[in-house]
Amino acid sequence: MKMRKTLSAAILLALSGCAVGPDYQVPSMVLDETYLYAQSTTKQSENSHWWQSFGDPVLNQLVSDAQQQNISLKMASERIQMAQNYHKIVESYKLPTVSLGAGYYHYQISENTPLAGDLVSPISVPANLQPMLGSSLSIADNQQNGVMLGASIGWEVDLFGRIDHQTEAAEIRAEQSVIYQKGLYTLITADVVHNYLQLRGAQARKQVLLESISDQNKILHLIDKVVRSGFGSELDHAQAEAMLAATESMLPQLEVTEQVHKHRLSILLSLSLKEIDERLFEVTELPEINGIIPTGLPSDLLTRRFDIAFAEREMAALNEEVGAAVADQYPKFFLTGMPGLSAGNFSELFNGDSFGWVGSAGVHWNVFDAGRGDAMVAFNEARFKSAALSYQNTVESAFKEVDSLLFAYGRSQQSQLKVDKATQSTQKAVDKAKSLYDAGLTDSLSVLDAQRQLNAMRDRQVVAKLQTAQVTVSLYKALGGDWVL
Repeated sequence: MKMRKTLSAAILLALSGCAVGPDYQVPSMVLDETYLYAQSTTKQSENSHWWQSFGDPVLNQLVSDAQQQNISLKMASERIQMAQNYHKIVESYKLPTVSLGAGYYHYQISENTPLAGDLVSPISVPANLQPMLGSSLSIADNQQNGVMLGASIGWEVDLFGRIDHQTEAAEIRAEQSVIYQKGLYTLITADVVHNYLQLRGAQARKQVLLESISDQNKILHLIDKVVRSGFGSELDHAQAEAMLAATESMLPQLEVTEQVHKHRLSILLSLSLKEIDERLFEVTELPEINGIIPTGLPSDLLTRRFDIAFAEREMAALNEEVGAAVADQYPKFFLTGMPGLSAGNFSELFNGDSFGWVGSAGVHWNVFDAGRGDAMVAFNEARFKSAALSYQNTVESAFKEVDSLLFAYGRSQQSQLKVDKATQSTQKAVDKAKSLYDAGLTDSLSVLDAQRQLNAMRDRQVVAKLQTAQVTVSLYKALGGDWVL
């Protein structure tokens, strides 16, 4: 598939923005109008989910339960809450921080403290003043107490957008957590459908195998009778026994396959194995997809695929981190204020004379950091370029995956049609052998052998259907899973 990419221009544009951070533009790509192996672009009905196209109520219920009960999906929901709360934390730094405080204080000043000690230590009074002032005098009491009530206000003026860039990055990370959860829904849904189909396929093959074992036992019994009568060959008897043993050896493998997929479904649905056994006790046929897969346009894939959307948001988040690193090299301005009330006792606290305040404005600027700031900018720019390349690789891989699965889907349908045709022909052979047997023109051994061949073709038919169904699941997952066109 030929596609022309214009990612490099978008990268250069994003990194050549204003002085305090690059502007971001979503990468644009020129895509083909159709997929190379597209079968159809028919739209599916509104409000329908792709797994419902199998027409299996049991499967629909399993998917619904998994989407509500799966532990990984619950963890993804918690991650969304974490990311959203982190965004609120970062965004709060854009507004002033106000704190209130109140308390009682009591302190004592040392009489030996320089300067302050002279204020609180007793001093000698001249003799002529002693009758009036006493023999000694202290200017201030060395023990003080009082009450206070006040506020502290601090605000960083985000003049160059450092906090804005950090806030935008946190918001994009929250968007990524939502995208991740949606992608996880797609993966787990596809996993449920896959294991259910494999389970039903193993059960269908097991039913066919049991019928084949029964027919081969009948054949062996007839050959044994012929050999005992002296008209048969020991070679025929040995070959019949070997064929029966080979067929029976497949039974444990199918039982293991059935049990493995039950275990996987129990994990996906967070249910016990007993509960899964009860829900899947009744054996049903392997479901087949109904209708045509709505592949849509290649451009739709950019919004459907969660890995592409996640990779694009990663670029946007890293672009904001580049802007934050650039803005961090510029001065930071701070405004602070501390209004409050202070008095020697509580009764005087709310008097007008008890009010006081302190206000300040400051600036902080690292004029020399040994190149650390420049290195941080270069580091984040490299991360952004790496994310851009990762985005391009994700898009290319997604389109290749879809085209490969479309090719496999078409070939699996062709293979299934040929197997169906061969099975129909084998069924005709069985019917013909039974007609000849009823007319007395052939023996029962010919009928049983024809039935054995039919069972073998029926097994191949189940395998072909299972392959088509599995490719279908993979294709839906590659196209982005559940969507409404």
